[in-house]
Amino acid sequence: MSLKHLNVLIVDDNDMMRSLLRGILRNGGHNVIGEASNAPTAIEMANRLKPDIVCLDIVMPGEMDGLEALVEIKKDRTQTQVVMITGNADQDTVQEAINNGASGFIVKPFNAARVLDTLEIIMKKRGT
Repeated sequence: MSLKHLNVLIVDDNDMMRSLLRGILRNGGHNVIGEASNAPTAIEMANRLKPDIVCLDIVMPGEMDGLEALVEIKKDRTQTQVVMITGNADQDTVQEAINNGASGFIVKPFNAARVLDTLEIIMKKRGT
């Protein structure tokens, strides 16, 4: 698989954030194969669509946040890379996400270069 054709699942409760990410990823040559606005939908979609990368917001409404979704996604899909997206990159949150299998972080507000660079670094580490 080439770096330019990653299948990405976007998970964020904010419509504008999903739209912004969708535009950045498509302009970067990636395939946005699905979008979810909450953690339970994200887990179901990750298992069904089998994305290469999940861009996963940490803070979402409902009974499950992005960190809990990360654990569930990685439990069933160890090869899926998960990039956490957050406006609150405090050390405890970052450490918890890394301990649970997150591949990287994108801190809001972000720009296109930061998003695409983060994905490229993750995929290079993975060897694709």
